[in-house]
Amino acid sequence: MDCRKTGQLICRLRKEKGMTQKQLAELLMLSPKTVSKWECGVSQS
Repeated sequence: MDCRKTGQLICRLRKEKGMTQKQLAELLMLSPKTVSKWECGVSQS
């Protein structure tokens, strides 16, 4: 799986829902830093 494309998809969908990275992180019980890494394509975890 292409991490960069996946991150772009996560970012686009999050923004379509009007959510911040912090809100998405809280919903998924993760840290905002993890969501940021996903969106930047840095990490798959």
